[in-house]
Amino acid sequence: MLEVGGMEGDQQLLMDHLANSQVGSTIRRKVLFGSGKAEIQLSGQDEISVIALDEASECDAVCMDKQLRELASWLGGSYVSSSEELLDGELTANLASGRSLNLHMSKKADREFILSIVSLIRNIRRAMEMHEGLSQSMNNPAELMIGSFSGLKALQEKYGHEDVSQQGVELFLATLTKLFDLLQDAYQGQIVGVVYFNVKPNVEFGSISNVNLASRPSPRWLGEAVNSSASTIIEEIVLVRRTLAVITGIILLLSTFLGIYFLLNMPLTRDTLLYSNVKLD
Repeated sequence: MLEVGGMEGDQQLLMDHLANSQVGSTIRRKVLFGSGKAEIQLSGQDEISVIALDEASECDAVCMDKQLRELASWLGGSYVSSSEELLDGELTANLASGRSLNLHMSKKADREFILSIVSLIRNIRRAMEMHEGLSQSMNNPAELMIGSFSGLKALQEKYGHEDVSQQGVELFLATLTKLFDLLQDAYQGQIVGVVYFNVKPNVEFGSISNVNLASRPSPRWLGEAVNSSASTIIEEIVLVRRTLAVITGIILLLSTFLGIYFLLNMPLTRDTLLYSNVKLD
């Protein structure tokens, strides 16, 4: 789930691009948000893995320069440094419309847009690596990728509705399509992408959703609780059986003693029918 700002006035370009892309089935819905956020309640980290798509990277100038060249190659363009200093070059990307977009790292808006795309690609690839590891584990939880993209908003604030902003939207949508193709291959088609285009400039950016993780006992705690409960039940059964055995033994002993007592104290008399010579017909 990705929130994108800076799409004011470019909705038709968005729909045309989605109609011509091969991202699978797409559904468009208009969502009206009030003052509150969309609450996403999750049962716990043991059942779902949450991956941030806007997480910053600790990458120095040399690392970033390498990623910029990889981005240009991935987009079918080029990145040329204008001087010996790093992060001071020009990125050229060829668009599907036949035009070329030139962005300069020396300009703040251009740099923010480029670095936002680099960060999005890096986090998507990191999510795919995590998915590969999770798919081989016993737990195999569900995965939620969530974040925001502010690069288009930076271009719009700088250039307004000029060609640079529209070309930036076209480049972003092409990048998003390529990334979703990679995700479909990694997840074997078992993935749903939700992209929220924030077209209202007065709505606070990055605030449409709030993810809450409810605490739950870990599998180890649950296993210990089950084992403890089973042990308690067994102990109770043994105690009941021992109690019944003791009570039964006491009753048998009392019965034996009473029988012996009455037998010893029984009066001895001669029975007339057994010991006399009188016979009865």
